[in-house]
Amino acid sequence: MSAHAGTDEFGLPDALATWVAKQRWYAGKGSEPRLERIGGWSIGDETVRITTHYILDRGVTSIRLYQVPLTERTVPLDDIKAIDIVDGRYIYDAPHDPAYAPALLGLILTEGTVEDARGHRQPGTPPLVVTNSAVLRGEQSNTSIICEVDGGAPVIIKVFRALHHGNNPDVVLQSAIAAAGSPLVPTSVGYLSGEWRDSGRPDQIARGHLAFAQEFIPGAKDAWRLALSSALTGTDFSVEARALGEATSQVHATLAAVLPTRQPTAADIDEIIAGMRGRLDLAIEEVPSLAEYRLLIESVFEGARDAPWPALQRIHGDFHLGQVLEAPGRGWVLVDFEGEPLRAMTERSEPDVTLRDVAGMLRSFDYAAGSVALTSGGETPAEWASAARHSFIDGYIAGSGKNVRDHRELLDAFEIDKALYEAVYEARNRPDWIEIPVAAIRRLAERRARL
Repeated sequence: MSAHAGTDEFGLPDALATWVAKQRWYAGKGSEPRLERIGGWSIGDETVRITTHYILDRGVTSIRLYQVPLTERTVPLDDIKAIDIVDGRYIYDAPHDPAYAPALLGLILTEGTVEDARGHRQPGTPPLVVTNSAVLRGEQSNTSIICEVDGGAPVIIKVFRALHHGNNPDVVLQSAIAAAGSPLVPTSVGYLSGEWRDSGRPDQIARGHLAFAQEFIPGAKDAWRLALSSALTGTDFSVEARALGEATSQVHATLAAVLPTRQPTAADIDEIIAGMRGRLDLAIEEVPSLAEYRLLIESVFEGARDAPWPALQRIHGDFHLGQVLEAPGRGWVLVDFEGEPLRAMTERSEPDVTLRDVAGMLRSFDYAAGSVALTSGGETPAEWASAARHSFIDGYIAGSGKNVRDHRELLDAFEIDKALYEAVYEARNRPDWIEIPVAAIRRLAERRARL
């Protein structure tokens, strides 16, 4: 931290680039940020001022846009380290400042407008007064703030760190499901939207979501941790997996009822299969041993192309056990509908195939079993995973009335596609885990060979 500091030509603290490079949500790891402010908004007074910056990072090959909210104070806060000191004013990461969450929620609930940001309140949401707030630890791509509310249930505000043009599926989908009366997602409170300049757009302006407020569920348990504990102890998870399958089918049904659906065209199918082939090529580059299965995998993909396809609709898009909570007295609750982080926001907002979500959860059960074997040094609890997978499918069929096993070729293709994505990730980040997705690819490819 610089004790005198100044600001650059964009009004950013000198120490900000160094601080940004250390944040978990910063995608340019290993590079030196080159920050340019292209917009934002500010509220407050001389004592406490909140300023949100929309900042381009030109220090990486692919230019990225981040939302960086800061607070400036004349008197330092206790127990919170300042990012910088500029002309005697202390600069803080705003989500950790107790003034930020009440101001943000206030904008949302009053549907206030400040510069290029505007609040949007979910119809029927009562007045809420924040009495305390704390940042949720461990998140990678966003920053979430848990807010205690006077006389009411707590609220969680998700601040989107990476900004994209277009509606964020997390806001759109969860709000739509909750508005339909479903208890299978948290109740929505509202959101903050904004706009910023973008020379690549026809009107030179990009628009997107900045933050999303929704119900926080105290005492909820993470489904991934529950599944891990079950796999580790050999406790049957079939009842829970079946209930999760039913819940997933009900969320899909709600999305199909409240948002547009359409039949897939030949161009849609070609595009999806082309994406699968691209991920196969990349996976073989990263994991050369997969080359021996190329022809079998391509056969699975071509079989999927020729198989009957269900209608396209909005889906979760990045579905796994970590996106599910067990809520006390309520059962399974699905969260984090942002979709696959590496896909463009416009792609994530397009109708897709529900079997992609089903395949994602099947892979997650495999991962739970595989990770238990890796951490315990024992054998993979394959029977546990198989029982959970079958029960999940049974629950999905019971809840939807649609026998997804009739779409075996299509489901296999989506599961292989997900495993290929996992193989690339593990090869780059956790080589010791590579056998989990490779084993799944091998199993599915060899099943094709037996047909």
